[in-house]
Amino acid sequence: MMRLVAALLLLTALSAAAADIPALEQELRAVETAFAQTMGDRDHDAFRTFLADDVVFTDESHRLDGPEAVAAAWAPFFENEAAPFSWSPELVVVVAGGELGLTSGPVFNAAGERVATFNSVWRREAAGWRIVLDRGCGWCE
Repeated sequence: MMRLVAALLLLTALSAAAADIPALEQELRAVETAFAQTMGDRDHDAFRTFLADDVVFTDESHRLDGPEAVAAAWAPFFENEAAPFSWSPELVVVVAGGELGLTSGPVFNAAGERVATFNSVWRREAAGWRIVLDRGCGWCE
């Protein structure tokens, strides 16, 4: 039994070491873009699917813990016909093991003016990439 556990641990380590980081970064960029598209599509239910069970969203004055709190706080942004803002990843970085990634980029108001920067940390789970930390700020451009 111990040999089986040791073999599984070795395979896990080798798998992590062999992670194709450029491919994972491309994958994460596509996931962040799809996440942003939920706002454009006005699809709050789809937005919720990108949130990890232990997600935290924060800014200069608020902290939201858990997918229910984040989804509830963001629900008003999905109510009107037109999206109040949009975002797009400029920077995408995945750590060597392939389990965590960072996305960052501009946030635009409805008029297309840059008004903030988002910074998101993603975790690769069995079901795909899920956002675990998000920090939006207007001062960190």
